[in-house]
Amino acid sequence: MRGDRVTGRVAVLVLGILLMGATAAASLFVGAGHVAPQDVVDALLGGGDAESVTIVREMRLPRTINALLVGAALGFAGAIMQALIGNPLADPGLLGVNAGAGLAVMIAVGAIGLTSFNAYIGFALAGALLVSLFVYAVSLTVGRGSPFTIVLAGVAVTAVLTGVSTALAVLDSARFNALRGWMSGDVAGRDLEVIGQGAIVIGVGLVVAMTVTRPLAQLALGADTARGLGVAVGRTRLGAAIAVMLLAGGATALGGPIVFIGLMVPHLARALVGPRLSWALAYSALAGGLLLLVADMIGRVVIPPGEAPAGLLTAIIGAPVLAMLVRGSAGRAKEEQR
Repeated sequence: MRGDRVTGRVAVLVLGILLMGATAAASLFVGAGHVAPQDVVDALLGGGDAESVTIVREMRLPRTINALLVGAALGFAGAIMQALIGNPLADPGLLGVNAGAGLAVMIAVGAIGLTSFNAYIGFALAGALLVSLFVYAVSLTVGRGSPFTIVLAGVAVTAVLTGVSTALAVLDSARFNALRGWMSGDVAGRDLEVIGQGAIVIGVGLVVAMTVTRPLAQLALGADTARGLGVAVGRTRLGAAIAVMLLAGGATALGGPIVFIGLMVPHLARALVGPRLSWALAYSALAGGLLLLVADMIGRVVIPPGEAPAGLLTAIIGAPVLAMLVRGSAGRAKEEQR
């Protein structure tokens, strides 16, 4: 019976990977700029005219890779965050990742005068990591790093930093106009060099996450039980928090503050594979990348001749999903009280 379950999970995972590959290939043919299918193929094979090569190889291909990478990182970070907090409504943004990255980019543009994305990606990443570390340090001071105090500290810090960022944008709207795309969650406009830089950070986050996956799963049994099994609870929580910082920080630097993916896809993953964390992580990464890529593809054609950022589409999808999740959680809580 157990072997059948594992075989089924592997089969679904392989089908998901094949679907992702097919969707990624299809995304190279979709966009506001019209390129004939044969011209797309020629550009990918090294031929074609200059315009087709620019659109396909320098715009659509990096955009596709970026959407897959950012979505996978956010999905993985969301599953880790929900396991760390023990709350299915947890999101990587609770660590202040989005707010920290946003404020750092605001400072880079407003105070230093940087204008290109390649120049301020480092600020986005540094802001995300520093604020996440600050949130965790506050939670250690107040409540010894408990999941509840992490959430409280993250919400408080996020509210303050978001207010500061909004004030800066209002005071000098002309200077910060170039950031509107990034702040709305747009995966376009990143070249492969920049994506590679973000991929390194995300890769380190994946390595850290894999080292704490097993003890983090044991923490779901309760801190006392986990200690009885030999789990270093504090070290595991710190490792999980660092993994979320790196994964969500790298994703935010590459795609802006994209919301709801880290909240939605872990629920889909658990519906398919149950509470087994290792499988949920793999499915969450796959579903996150696929969801963000599909959202980006829809955004390219939904308002011709312009485009809608992928972050806007995920917010439109995620808001009703969040409402359903909250309603379901409330219903389960009432049943437990009875």
